[in-house]
This record gives sequence, structure tokens and C-alpha cells, in this order.
Amino acid sequence: MRRTVLLLAAAALAITPAAAQQLRYLNPQDVAEAQRDHAELVRELGGAETGPRAAYVESIGRRVAAPSGIANPGQALHFTTLNSAVENAFSVPGGYVYITRQLMGLMDDESQLAFALGHEVGHVAANHAHIREQYANRNPLGVFGSIIGAIFGPGITDVLQARARLDTLSFSREQEYQADTLGLRYMIAAGYDPAGASGILANLSREAALQARVQGRSNRQTPEWASTHPLSENRMQRALAAAQQTGRLGQGIHNRDTFLSEIEGLYVDDDPAQGIIDGATFTHPDLRIQFGVPQGYLMSNGTDAVTISGSAGKAQFRGGAFNGTLDDAILLAFRQLTRGQANFPVPVPQHITINGMPAAVTTAQVNTDSGLIDASVAAYQWDPQRIYYFVMLTPGGYGVAPFAPMINSLRKITPAEVAAIRPRVIHIETVRPGDSVQSLASRMAYRDFKLERFLSLNGLAANGALAPGRKVKLVVYGRRS
Repeated sequence: MRRTVLLLAAAALAITPAAAQQLRYLNPQDVAEAQRDHAELVRELGGAETGPRAAYVESIGRRVAAPSGIANPGQALHFTTLNSAVENAFSVPGGYVYITRQLMGLMDDESQLAFALGHEVGHVAANHAHIREQYANRNPLGVFGSIIGAIFGPGITDVLQARARLDTLSFSREQEYQADTLGLRYMIAAGYDPAGASGILANLSREAALQARVQGRSNRQTPEWASTHPLSENRMQRALAAAQQTGRLGQGIHNRDTFLSEIEGLYVDDDPAQGIIDGATFTHPDLRIQFGVPQGYLMSNGTDAVTISGSAGKAQFRGGAFNGTLDDAILLAFRQLTRGQANFPVPVPQHITINGMPAAVTTAQVNTDSGLIDASVAAYQWDPQRIYYFVMLTPGGYGVAPFAPMINSLRKITPAEVAAIRPRVIHIETVRPGDSVQSLASRMAYRDFKLERFLSLNGLAANGALAPGRKVKLVVYGRRS
């Protein structure tokens, strides 16, 4: 399939009218699978945005999809904006394209959005999904599942299967280049300035460099499903060279003011309704839950679980409504891990009290090809109707010791603490006389790296001057919806 890679040259970017192309019809089986998985996928990845911004994204998607050569693109392709704190966009073979609000927050204008959506349409049009391994040959549970799979075999619950398909969407370098080329072609045909391609890739590169510096203090880990597009400096350079070769660089639509007005109030980072990672602490204001992770451990937040990863083990926190005892909950957690193996021996739990709550803890040892591993569960009777629990995996003999501070930290937060939690949102500010990079950066809703975050968000240099009247993005504290 290497001959399918398009050369990044002016000829390769020539605009071919859709009517002159051989139309590609999506595989009905792919379409059926995408339709079946869509609702669960959206739920697992934070939910879908609705309203004017979602409609705006869909309108841009349809505009760049029109010249793709996909038959009936207006009906065949579907565009969804995800309420996710991860910078990503992806597509599935059945014609469903997804983009996260966090990625939109990094963009500067509509041409960058057009390229991101066009790139994903390109993956669908080029049928990249079926060039890779079949889904069944891939680990279905990402980072946490790779550890569990080594112990108990693949899978813990069926609820993660829709999200698991995203693990198959990591593309080869050549496929990424081809999708970039197709995205450029589509956005030019739709009237956009091809500079948007290198623009968003440059934004992503800056943000990745910043997050590499910040991550040690934020204790935030990018979830596995977000690694579908390995970013390289070559992609940005190739996109810029290709745009120059078209002779259209600097020409076409940007619609910057329109785009910035659409992202005013956009949530950045965590949505409090899904819980917030702040340093080494996870807090869910609606559930009044808070716990801390050990020093050096990282967290990623999903709809139903928080995943914790560190040098001495991995863990997940989950739970909710439960009609049964703590021992019942622990037994169920192990059965989920073992995919229903009723004969798996679960040691009798030790019953204790943690921060005023009845709790139970137990550890089972498992022999694997890699040696002995301890699987532990700590469950808490949150109230008469709810039980929450940690599942922990550590090297044999370690038990729960690496996670003891985390187990003992789980507590109920007060109403005053709940009221103090506010989301971070994008605010568009018009530069006034006397404003500087430093003065505007001081308003960023972060405790650290304020200047670096402001510069990265706006693609500015530290010594750059800001012209009055220019619009810039700030991240400020907003109100909970």
C-alpha cells in the first residue's frame, strides 16, 4: 500500500472536482458498527456538545467534506464535538468524525478547524482503517488493560469496548502524511487558506512541549485513546511546504473573528461535572469525592473511572450505586477483572474505617509469565446506596503498600469546597493600549506557568509586542453550567 502515499507537491494538491472523481461508498458493515458504537463512544469520552458551537463545527466539516470523493458526504459523514479535556480529533471507518473541545481551544481561526476536520475525512476517504490490523488483534483496554490483560486475559467490562476501538486508530507516518495532503486539498477546495494546516500543527507542537514541562506538576497523564496521531516536526514542515507549493498560501478564508466568537466560554481542561485533576488531587464536586495520588503518579480522567499510573503500579477508581455489601462489591470487582471466573480465589477482606467510612481491603496474588503480581481492591461504603473502590495492580509482594496514602486519602468534601470549584473557560480579550504579554498572562487561571501557557495558547513570543485591537485568548475561571 505504500504507493498510495501522495507526494507533497503542487500537482498532488491539484483540486479535482468531486463529480470527476470516482465516488467511494462507505462499507455498510463499517457504517453499521459506527452507528452502533457512537452513543457509547460519546458517553465514554465525555459526552457530546450541543447547541450553536456543535452546529458550527458540523457546518465546517460538511464544507471540507464536499470535495472528498465520498458519495453523499452530507449524509454519509457525521461530525461530533466531544466534551473532552484531551487535544485530539479522530474518525472511524463508518464516517463518524470526532473533535474535542480541548483541541478547538488551541486553534486560532476557522482555517485550522477546517484542516483538522479535513484530515480526519481524509483518513475515511483513503480507507486507512482497513490497511491496519483487525480490531480483534489489538489490546482492547489501553494502558490499564495492558497490565490487566497480562494477568487475567483481555478485557474487564464490556462497557469499554466502544472506546477500545480507538486503540486501532493509530496511523503510520505515511498515512498521516497522506491524510495531511488530503486535508489540504479539501480545505483549499472549500476556499480556506492552506496556512491553517501548518498553523494547527505548530500549535500542537508548542502545546506538547509545554505539557512535557507542566506534566510533572499537574500529575495528569494523556489517556491511551488520545495517541492516535503521533505529532512530528516533519508534519508541520511538510504541511507548510505543501501549502507554499500550491501558490495559495496566504489566500483564502480565515474567519478568525467568527471562530473566536464561537469558542468564547469554551471549557478548558476538566469539566467539573466529570471531576477535576488538580496537581496530585482528584476532586468530583457533584459526588463530593476527593483523593490524592502518591508523589510521581499520574492520573487520567474518564467518564466512569480515574486511571492512576506510577512506577510501582497502576490503579483505577470507580463505583457508584450498589445494592450489596462491601464484600459483594470486592467480589464483583475481581469477577470483572477475571471476566466472570467464579472460581477465582478472593481472600477474605480486612474491614477497617477510613475517614469515617466503613471500608474493606483484600489482595490476591497471581502468577504470570512475567512473575508474581498482586491484585488488590479497596472498597468504601460511601452511603447506604453507593460503594466506591480502587482496583490496584502492583509487583508481587508489594500488596497495597505503594497506594496506601491514596487509599487513606479518600474523603467527602464539604459544601464550601464544592462551591469553590469553578471551570476554566476560554475568554476572548481585545488588547488595549498599555496591555502587554506579561499583564495579560497574569490573568490566566493557573497557579504556575501563566506566561508560558498564554504564549502557547496564542502563538506569541515572550518579547513580542501586542497591537491594540488584536484579539487574544485567555483562560479564566467561569461559572458552572
